[in-house]
Amino acid sequence: MEQRLVFVKLGGSLITDKSKPYTARPEVIARAAAELHRAKADAGLSLLVGHGGGSFPHVSAAEYRIHEGACDARGWEGFARVQADASRLNRLVVAALLDAGEPAVSLQPSAACTARHGRLQRWDGRAPERCLEQGLLPVPYGDVCFDEARGCCILSTEELFRYLAPRLKPALIVMAGKTDGVLDAEGNTIPEVKAADLERLRHSLFASDGVADVTGGMLHKVEKALETGVETLILNGLRPGELEKALLGRSVAGTRITRA
Repeated sequence: MEQRLVFVKLGGSLITDKSKPYTARPEVIARAAAELHRAKADAGLSLLVGHGGGSFPHVSAAEYRIHEGACDARGWEGFARVQADASRLNRLVVAALLDAGEPAVSLQPSAACTARHGRLQRWDGRAPERCLEQGLLPVPYGDVCFDEARGCCILSTEELFRYLAPRLKPALIVMAGKTDGVLDAEGNTIPEVKAADLERLRHSLFASDGVADVTGGMLHKVEKALETGVETLILNGLRPGELEKALLGRSVAGTRITRA
C-alpha cells in the first residue's frame, strides 16, 4: 500500500539561534529528528524533510545582498559563501537524522535548480522522486541557485515545497518553527488562515527575530503555503512532542492554512 507523504520543514528559527550568527541548536535538531523517526514508523509515513538556514546562510546573504541577485565579482563571491553556509547547516541536520535511524540524503538545490526572478523553474533530475521510491528520506534546504534573470537568487524551503507539491502530491505540509503558529498583532495564535484572509493579515506577518531573514518571514510562509494548495500546519517545534503528535494526526496548537 502506498504510504502517505508529508512534507516537513524545520524552520531556521527552530534549529538555529537567529540572534547569534552561525549558531545551531544541536539538541533541538536531535529531538526533532527523533520525533520524525518515531512518527514515520508509527504512522507508516513517507517524509520529505526540508529546513531553513537560520543564522547560517542568512548572515552572508544579507552581507552580499544575494536576494537582489549577482552581477559582479563580489556578488558571485557572495553566492559561493551563501552556498557554503547553507550546506554546513544541512550536514548537521542530515547527521542528526542518520543518528536517529533515518536514511537521510542531502539534496543540494544549488547543484540542480534553476530559477527566474526568484521562482524555481527547473529541478534537473529525479532525485526527490528516486529517494522516496527507494525508501530514503530526502532533505532539501534553503539555498542559492542560478537565476536566468538576476544571475542568482535565494530559494527558500517554502519555494522548494511550492515547486515539488504538484509533482509529489503530499497529503500534508508541517512547518515547525518557534511560535505557536501564525500570530496576530497582539501575539495570539490565529487558528486558521484561508486565502481570503491574507490581505487582512498581510501587515502583521513580517516579523522575524534576530539577524536578517532574507526570505520574507511569516508572510512568505503563508503565501507559499496557500500557493501549494496543500493543507499546511504551522506549529511550535520548541515544544517537545508537538511535531510528532502532528504527524500522528493528533491535535496540536498552531495554525492551519487552507485555500478554501
